[in-house]
Amino acid sequence: MYAAVDLGSNSFRLHIGKHDGEAIRVLKSVREPIRLAAGLDKDGNLTPAAMQSALNCLKNFRIVLAAYKLDAVRVVATSAMRVARNSAAFLPEAELAIGYPIEIISGEEEGRLIYMGVAHAVALPGERRLVIDIGGGSTELILGRGQEIERVESFSVGTVKQSLSFFIGGRVDAPSFEAAILSARSHFEDAAPPYHPQFWKQCYGSSGTARTIADIIIKNGLGREVNADSLEALKQHFITCGHISKIDMAGLKPDRASTIIGGLAILIALVSELDIPVVIPIEAGLRMGVMWDLHLRSTKRDRREQSVQGCMQRFHVDERRAHRVANDALALYAQTKPASEQYGRHLYWSALLHEMGMVVSHTGYHKHAAYIIENADLPGFTAREQRTMSRLIVGHKGNLRKVAEVLTDPDFAKAIVALRLSVLFMHSRIDIDFTQIKLRFKSRIELEIRREWVAEHPTLSYWLEKEQEQWDEVGVDFSIRTSG
Repeated sequence: MYAAVDLGSNSFRLHIGKHDGEAIRVLKSVREPIRLAAGLDKDGNLTPAAMQSALNCLKNFRIVLAAYKLDAVRVVATSAMRVARNSAAFLPEAELAIGYPIEIISGEEEGRLIYMGVAHAVALPGERRLVIDIGGGSTELILGRGQEIERVESFSVGTVKQSLSFFIGGRVDAPSFEAAILSARSHFEDAAPPYHPQFWKQCYGSSGTARTIADIIIKNGLGREVNADSLEALKQHFITCGHISKIDMAGLKPDRASTIIGGLAILIALVSELDIPVVIPIEAGLRMGVMWDLHLRSTKRDRREQSVQGCMQRFHVDERRAHRVANDALALYAQTKPASEQYGRHLYWSALLHEMGMVVSHTGYHKHAAYIIENADLPGFTAREQRTMSRLIVGHKGNLRKVAEVLTDPDFAKAIVALRLSVLFMHSRIDIDFTQIKLRFKSRIELEIRREWVAEHPTLSYWLEKEQEQWDEVGVDFSIRTSG
């Protein structure tokens, strides 16, 4: 059983589902209209009121989650948390409220998860499709075929800002709508060509915005499908109402009227700019994608593995060296007896990618690799995971002062020493027999190796002495003993 929590810019939502044969069946769904994007002040900070509203919701979600026996939970935050200048300061309090880590995902990762949810719901393996998701703070366009994504982009235009910026005080008139549509089109016009209809067969609208607009159109007799004509009819109806407070239509909940007008402007812009004939609303998206991602991870089909393999190929990593270092690092890490498995997989992936920076420079390759890992679009990885791997990679070589702040985490320090030693032994051309090496790390590092290694590999003593010096600089004693 899985739980997906989506901290969106407009609403916070929770899905609890269970994999049932070929589908994930939703057992529980909760939505609260937090309007987080509307809680950003002029400086781009979340206001105290917005943060308190969010915390209250997260505490309620924690109660709901506690009522189920869950195999995995993933909490993702999207556009509003991405852009909020004080999100890093707010995050620990938010995590404490819900009781789980919160991942602020990139727009591209958001798009990937949205597409995953749609692809599993449609279940047409050969279909070429465009998926559009109009959220509170951003809009994602994803082009794919079957389960495979070919292109994904995130645009910083969403329902909340569009509504607040162009429909001032709730006034709805023709000039306001035209300005909102023109503004939205300006975000998409340069990126439009790859998303034109010749590249796909069906267009799906996965967001609540698209589904709500479709519902309003059909229930109020404005059309039988979502197309340019029915969207224009809905726009004219809103203009006739004149004000948000006067909009009362079947299919539209009162709390959604204030943002649906901005969403309508964006959808009209997309249909016009991309020449979309029909948008098919679909009850699948980010939360379903998150649950499918959790399920695939549990069945060893982790998208992150594909991302790492793709990086290795793109940056011409020597796979033999990479796999040797990765396997040795995991074995050494296990000897240190870490308190949890938190860093195990990230250590392995970091070891596989530690030399990717060599395409830029052979001397400072670790710095280049660390920068690429932290800033690249790596499907499946969160920004926090990429930062962890970046710290591991930059810390595998040279002085340790640059990662001193994270060495206070005992398990992270154990991962660092395991990676550094595995690279050291690889450079010294030592094939490690793990029955002949012992690594301990409590308050100090203790390494025991075979005496003949020192005699057979002349540079080993030099490298180990340098390693002792580096750890001494950050206040960690490193003792080496030979045996046999």
